[in-house]
Amino acid sequence: MGAKMTVEDFTQLFREIGLDEAAMLKWHALFERRHPDGHQSFLEWLGLDAAKIEQVRARSRG
Repeated sequence: MGAKMTVEDFTQLFREIGLDEAAMLKWHALFERRHPDGHQSFLEWLGLDAAKIEQVRARSRG
C-alpha cells in the first residue's frame, strides 16, 4: 500500500459509503469475531496505541 491511512481517513471512507456509527460497530464486531488476529493487525496498521486497540476490541466483543 502507498501512503499510510489514518483512523480519520478510514472513518471518512465508511461515512462516504453510508455507514453510520452502528454499522461501523457491526463491521468491527464481525472483524473481531471472524478474524481477531487480523483485526488486531489492522488497528495497529492504523496507528492506534495499545490502550485504544484494547478499547475497540473490547467494544467489538460486546
